[in-house]
Amino acid sequence: MNSPGYNTPYGPRPYDRHPHPQYPPKPRPVEDTLLQREISIEKKMFVIALKENPRGRFLRITESGGTGRWSTVIVPATGMKDFQKLLAEMVQAHAEIPDPNSLPGQYKSLFQKEAVN
Repeated sequence: MNSPGYNTPYGPRPYDRHPHPQYPPKPRPVEDTLLQREISIEKKMFVIALKENPRGRFLRITESGGTGRWSTVIVPATGMKDFQKLLAEMVQAHAEIPDPNSLPGQYKSLFQKEAVN
């Protein structure tokens, strides 16, 4: 669980950096990290965390491209099986669809999209 003054690996909250004098800062959501893993792929860092808050469990996938900015996707627990199924389909398609860059020159055009004028 994060304490109020703690900066997460995702950086400080925007309302912590520039509080508006008229509006009080939003309270931090109470959430527990059940499991967290990190993986570095090329120049990107991914943090995948299984979390829980009073509304339920969810998967948080956070990506940093090395610029200091983070992008986050939240998958509610109710959608994790469907998300897993779609991800498995994408991995399988990646393995089955040939990479145009690995084909001989005369076959590359079969897999490249035509330019739209």
